[in-house]
Amino acid sequence: MAWWQLCEELLHIVFPYLDAVLVEGVGVVDGVVRIAARSRAGTFIPCPDCGHPACRVHSRYRRHLDDLAIGERPVVIDLSVRRLFCDAHDCARRTFTEQIEGLSTRYGRRTPRLQDLLRVIALALAGRAGARLATVLHTVVSRVTLLNLIMALPEPAVTAPRILGVDDFATKRGRIYGTVLIDGESHRPIDLLPDREADTLATWLADHPGVEVICRDRAGAYADGARAGAPDAIQVADRWHLWNSLATAVERTVIAHRPCLGDADPHASSRAAAAPPAERNADTGGEKWVVTRTRERYLAVQRLLARGWTISAIGRELGLARHTAGRYARCENLHGLTDRTIRTTRLDDYRPYLIQRWNDGCTDAARLFREIRARGYPGRTPQAVRRYLRPLRTGTDPAPPPVPKPHRVAHWIMRHPDHLHADEESRLKDIMARCPQLDAVHRHVRAFAQMLCNLQGENLTAWIDAVGADDLPVLHSFAANLHNDRDAITAGLTQVWSSGPTEGQVNRIKTLKRQMYGRAGFALLRRRVLLT
Repeated sequence: MAWWQLCEELLHIVFPYLDAVLVEGVGVVDGVVRIAARSRAGTFIPCPDCGHPACRVHSRYRRHLDDLAIGERPVVIDLSVRRLFCDAHDCARRTFTEQIEGLSTRYGRRTPRLQDLLRVIALALAGRAGARLATVLHTVVSRVTLLNLIMALPEPAVTAPRILGVDDFATKRGRIYGTVLIDGESHRPIDLLPDREADTLATWLADHPGVEVICRDRAGAYADGARAGAPDAIQVADRWHLWNSLATAVERTVIAHRPCLGDADPHASSRAAAAPPAERNADTGGEKWVVTRTRERYLAVQRLLARGWTISAIGRELGLARHTAGRYARCENLHGLTDRTIRTTRLDDYRPYLIQRWNDGCTDAARLFREIRARGYPGRTPQAVRRYLRPLRTGTDPAPPPVPKPHRVAHWIMRHPDHLHADEESRLKDIMARCPQLDAVHRHVRAFAQMLCNLQGENLTAWIDAVGADDLPVLHSFAANLHNDRDAITAGLTQVWSSGPTEGQVNRIKTLKRQMYGRAGFALLRRRVLLT
């Protein structure tokens, strides 16, 4: 094969779109690969307005098109094209410039394949980050150009899916929210709405009929919008939100029965409360100043709140932030505040096991450390275990395991029994034996979990009635809330559809927002979500 044939073969492999033109030369000028080419003469080009073929040449001019880099060098194609006459008598256009398919576009300064690459970069990284990546690829482009490429892309056609997922996302957390709509079957986003109002969702549903199932959270606005825009659609409440709301109710119930968590003797708590302050301090080693300050602040806030003061006025009077004053005002149980101020360690849950193993004759701290590591202890060194066992080696009693925190007990109640460690299961049984109300809560949680996992929504009414038969005020509120949205919750506990894919898209939207440092407008965010 001759050398010129090898050159033509190489050009065909590297630049297949140059087959439609005549390549006159290739060279490197100032570190840039420049390819001189011209369009072929004698070919008929249709007029862009009337389509009449034309070949009569008016003039020629040279275009400079940037292309993908090769060998870590930028590439510029110096293309000579023709301007042609349109000889059709009924056409208003007199002259036009020919375009080479796959190589040039009208008013374009880049080849289509470089333009496609920049669009992909812009959709993936947006402005500044995309410009930095383009520089690495030996293409100079500004962040504004990349954003303009995104905004110039046509929006995908919006079609009504059979299964619609609806959820909100924050453009400015706590201030501005939008709504994302996804196809529940393909898990692809189909549209973004600028707010989370019921009227906006109702209007969208009315404009896109055909939705059969709407998966949503417990927000009342989405329920009203779905009811108004698609009255025949089945509303499905999300199961995760149901379980999370139940967990909150369980923790509040455990806080209300906090005295039952630590004393094996059911009368011990009352005796401790009746003891003089000096004796209580002697038993507990003195109260931490943080706990005292928390109690004093709580009482002061509640006192001013009873007088009709506003949260802002209370905060100014006591020197507290408005958020902190509101937290004290909304707190229904002082134990919920003081529990957060008592220091706990990661070893607390494993102390009963260490005592048991010590009584069995195992006194090697390193071995005990390895054993509790296998049981989930997150510590990296055995130092905490050695400190805890030191009083045993000197003949003194170690500190007793602390009273479990309400949130820890609530976590034990909400977890599957097979996933509890032996010591956690033992302590939970002791607590339930001392407190009939928490035992009833545990039974109701197990029944709700079975109903949720096995999609037995037909048992919801019986579960609500069973909760109402027990003295559990917080769970009564939770059950009443379920009753107000009974149809959607029954469907959520029966249908296989859920809001899980929608939550995944919300997390993706958060990633795109953080990538753009929160400065992107809704239009740009919408295009990036829908086009990637």
